Amino acid sequence: MSPMLNRRRERYVANAVIRDPEQHTVMDEQGGVRSVQAADVTMPTEELDSIWSGMHLERLARTYWKYLSRVTLGLIRVSYSETGRAVVLIHRPLVLLRFYAPEYELSADRGIVKWRIRDGLLVDRRGRGGDGYLELDVQRSPAEEEGYARAHVEVEIANFYPAIATWVARWFYQQTQSRIHVLVTHGFLRSLARLELEESAVGRFAVGEIGSGGATPEPGHEPPSPQSRGGAGDREITIGDTPLPVVVPLVIAAAATAAAVVLGHRR
Repeated sequence: MSPMLNRRRERYVANAVIRDPEQHTVMDEQGGVRSVQAADVTMPTEELDSIWSGMHLERLARTYWKYLSRVTLGLIRVSYSETGRAVVLIHRPLVLLRFYAPEYELSADRGIVKWRIRDGLLVDRRGRGGDGYLELDVQRSPAEEEGYARAHVEVEIANFYPAIATWVARWFYQQTQSRIHVLVTHGFLRSLARLELEESAVGRFAVGEIGSGGATPEPGHEPPSPQSRGGAGDREITIGDTPLPVVVPLVIAAAATAAAVVLGHRR
């Protein structure tokens, strides 16, 4: 592990620049959404070499979920299980998004983590069952400056059918949920300049590495985690603390604001 990953005094050891495609968020005629946010993260080549592994790809995925929970003040939590991931609002049964187990790919110049969408409160019935997905895609290339390398990081959600666009209206989704997703994702991408990757909650590649002598997992297959090897079975790991004294007033205020917007639009 690179010592720079956990060196808190050096806040920025890389440079992250947002590089969204021109049409970064589109909705087709059937209501399917594709949204791509991207950034170029430039760092010394030796630093990128030191973290180009299955273990660090898994840690990058964990960092994304941790950032989501932190930026929402713990309002959003992520539950890990043997069969998938669940994005939960405060506590079950408020599951906003449920994903199947992640699929990993890693080659000499590209790493991908894909979570296929299963269901959830935010997903219309047309988008359930695995056709939609959330994906982290990292592609490396030489940078213009000698001795440096560039990691182009994309966060893509595709074939996502937002339930709110059906319940209320497309304009409401575009002005609320879609904008929030873009802002949060940009924040996550900028945070990568610190190169502070969270420790994995599952430790899938703690022993075997993708492309480094370990067995490459089949797409969609989640091997037994360290927790399940000890007989934990279906036990979940939940990431994110929920400070209720802070969150509850925010939830009430957000609900009141949303109701006022909807009522005002109807009038």
